[in-house]
Amino acid sequence: MADVKILWVDDEIELLTPHFLFLKDRGYITKPCSNGQDALDLIKSESFDIVLLDENMPGLNGLETLTEIKKLKNELPVIMITKNEEEHIMNEAIGRKIADYLIKPVNPNQILLALKKIFSKKNIISEKISQDYQKQFSLITKELDEINSFDEWEIFYKKMIFWELELESSNDKSMIDIFKNQFKEANLKFFHFISKNYNKWLREDKPPILSHQLFKKKISPKIEKNKPCILLLIDNLRYDHWKIISSEITEFYKIESESSFMSILPSSTQYSRNSIFSGMTPLEISKKLPHFWINDNEGNSKNLFEKELLENQLERLNKNIKFSYNKITESIKFKELISNLNNNLNESLTVFVVNIIDIISHAKTEMKMIKELAPDIKAYRSLILSWFKNSPLKELIIRASELGFNLILTSDHGTINVETPIETISDRNSSSNLRYKTGRSLTVNSKKVLKIDNPEDFELPKVSINSSYYFANQNQYFIYKNNYNKYVNYYKNSFQHGGISMEEMIVPFVFLKPK
Repeated sequence: MADVKILWVDDEIELLTPHFLFLKDRGYITKPCSNGQDALDLIKSESFDIVLLDENMPGLNGLETLTEIKKLKNELPVIMITKNEEEHIMNEAIGRKIADYLIKPVNPNQILLALKKIFSKKNIISEKISQDYQKQFSLITKELDEINSFDEWEIFYKKMIFWELELESSNDKSMIDIFKNQFKEANLKFFHFISKNYNKWLREDKPPILSHQLFKKKISPKIEKNKPCILLLIDNLRYDHWKIISSEITEFYKIESESSFMSILPSSTQYSRNSIFSGMTPLEISKKLPHFWINDNEGNSKNLFEKELLENQLERLNKNIKFSYNKITESIKFKELISNLNNNLNESLTVFVVNIIDIISHAKTEMKMIKELAPDIKAYRSLILSWFKNSPLKELIIRASELGFNLILTSDHGTINVETPIETISDRNSSSNLRYKTGRSLTVNSKKVLKIDNPEDFELPKVSINSSYYFANQNQYFIYKNNYNKYVNYYKNSFQHGGISMEEMIVPFVFLKPK
């Protein structure tokens, strides 16, 4: 790598001339130095990019020189070179934040590799990721054309998330733009797949697992009478969010299984989460348990009866277990739950519904500071990871592991970053959600949506006799004609849910056991 200036400190510096010549041919500039004190003086008077430091020198030894270097310029990377393979020497050097540790004798290629790891690693990795994605591009396109089942969509979506995270780490803007277009095309095909198959899945014996089947088919089999289990449902948690926080959780839990299920339509909290806890479709809840269902055009909170719905489902499943239900919307509630978690050890199931990511996504829409902190999806993911690392939710998970709880981690639906507005006309009784609309006097200025004229065919309740539903696809969002431009700008680049996309409908489901 050109223009990198090295200070090489060794009491036998004259023997290293071949190394200097080797590095010079590759664009590195090397300044020789024979002792620690002279090295410190040079660092005070000149600028260096890295120091190669011999551990065993007369006068100031390598570790002592390292300590003084860090006092002068803590950010200056140092590679320690030594004949000594004793573990305590390595620990000392690593503890003082060295960049690398090499054992003598070292050959020029070892030095070059160590330098490349420090100065060229990011560029080399970026180039490799871009090359690998280029090779995969046509294969992904071919695979997309051949998908015929939800299981195949699940595999495909996870593959796309892998490449999205890889390409974001590479910062290759042109390749990222190509990927975004491919992802957008995939979501359009996913929309057509859902539009074609969703209705019949509601009546098949073996459809993909939908929200109302989740508890019976995936959660209930994990519940044991003599083993406490936590069901952690994180509102708005997408599969990519799970991937970025998973390493924080797997310090304390081991993954027994990782899969997905499909959120029902609309992929929003009122419908999907009520269906999870009730084991019923929205239409069934509204007919069989009408006192627990609140329609879109009614002003009350739509998820007031989740505990009661779960209790009703457990009775229908003959699941005679002790359980508790907790909804968490603020950090202070976590502290109380963590300190009292040992009291839940006598329960077979402890449910925690966590709305923090949902709150962050709303804050991104409503708060200028959050918009600036998370202007794009990459930054938004980083914000979620930063929150989780320092959150009481992580403390709760650590405490649960210490107490021996099994852990089920899932969500009710995901979200999608919206960019394309669709003009909508309706009366004041229509729903307010930006990714789906329902009401009796709806006009949507686009044919690229899914319209449902008979909601009951899709297991959805009617708000009125002639009400219909519209579902957005890809990154669309519905905006009413009144104050159209104002709200287009307000909601653009915000995270919404309720429509049809892989991000909203393919929901992670992970079963973990304490380490």
